[in-house]
Amino acid sequence: MTDGGRAEPEPPDHQGNRNIENAVMLGFFVVLVGAGIWLLGTMADIRKVQDCAAQGRRNCATIEIPDRAR
Repeated sequence: MTDGGRAEPEPPDHQGNRNIENAVMLGFFVVLVGAGIWLLGTMADIRKVQDCAAQGRRNCATIEIPDRAR
């Protein structure tokens, strides 16, 4: 208030841009967590196969059995 008692107006708050930025960051966080969960699952599967092979077993691959139709 040194310029004759006039206060400068405050800049408008860009709430719309902030909401968009928050949505983008939330999306990025969700993708990052999803990728981390997928990576941990893949690493666990690989560890199981490596443990099986380290024990000297020959048939360590997973066998997928299709569901029966009733």
